[in-house]
Amino acid sequence: MPRALITGITGQDGLYLSELLLAKGYEVYGLIRGQNNPKFDLVGKTVPGVHLIAGDLTDLSSLLRALQVAQPDEIYNLGAISFVAYSWEQAALTSDVTAKGVLNILEAVRLYAGDDLSTVRFYQASSSEMFGKVQQVPQNEGTLLWPRSPYGVAKVFGHYMTINYRESYGMHASSGILFNHESPRRGPEFVTRKVSMGVAAIKAGRQDTLTMGNLEARRDWGFAGDYVDAMWRMLQQPNGDDYVVSTGETHSIRELLDAAFAVVGIDDWEPYVEQDPRFFRPAEVDLLTGDSTKAREVLDWKPTVGFADLVTMMVESDVRALAAQGG
Repeated sequence: MPRALITGITGQDGLYLSELLLAKGYEVYGLIRGQNNPKFDLVGKTVPGVHLIAGDLTDLSSLLRALQVAQPDEIYNLGAISFVAYSWEQAALTSDVTAKGVLNILEAVRLYAGDDLSTVRFYQASSSEMFGKVQQVPQNEGTLLWPRSPYGVAKVFGHYMTINYRESYGMHASSGILFNHESPRRGPEFVTRKVSMGVAAIKAGRQDTLTMGNLEARRDWGFAGDYVDAMWRMLQQPNGDDYVVSTGETHSIRELLDAAFAVVGIDDWEPYVEQDPRFFRPAEVDLLTGDSTKAREVLDWKPTVGFADLVTMMVESDVRALAAQGG
């Protein structure tokens, strides 16, 4: 039975990846941070087969202990402070967790595995936010990185540190440069879930308007359940490498609103949407479109859920959740 350790187990990717690995017969361990973590019960309810280990990406000794307990064949580093807007407010903390945390776990793996690094395979969750002020469209593994947020900068550090450990120590280390991936499990602070929850609440009469920021930003949105499959496929390759994971399609926030309101039968959403300058980024990323040719050819991976179906899935999930609450 293969064994896997997942950091960031409480996020949408951690939950979907846990389900995938459990279905494949893995013994799965998840790193969870903080005493009385409020998401402890969520993990136990969603993926009851996962063994949870206390640990923190900023604490090297706790990572070494987690490795000794889990004895993993594969490590998926999904843990990060991942809300981009928050990274301007907490730039140092974002750097400690999202950047230096990658170094900590890479070093923990090196110390744990010793002379036989081939026994452990490592996945780093890189991000399309690293492209930032994009230098070519679409973006692929060779596109120049130009991050536009403290989060993006931190992800670039972790990305290059992963490459450095692969090249310096021969570690089987791969980075997945994942473009935006969403699901009904996405946190409410992210724009897609903010929209799906807001639309459901407006339909139910629980709120009157939805307050947004920049409606012109364009993103390449896919389904998180598809993207964790790509993560697993990377670690099944004979050698570590870097892969862009994306749909290759781009849609604006306006198109997101079109699709979301259409699910509840509202064609003209403008009376329900307000813009507030507080929700604009200090430095915007205007356009992200991924070229996942390498992932499709090498990993035999492709997305299965399109944009419209993804938005429908999310809105309908939040409509059902409100109905279950009596709304």
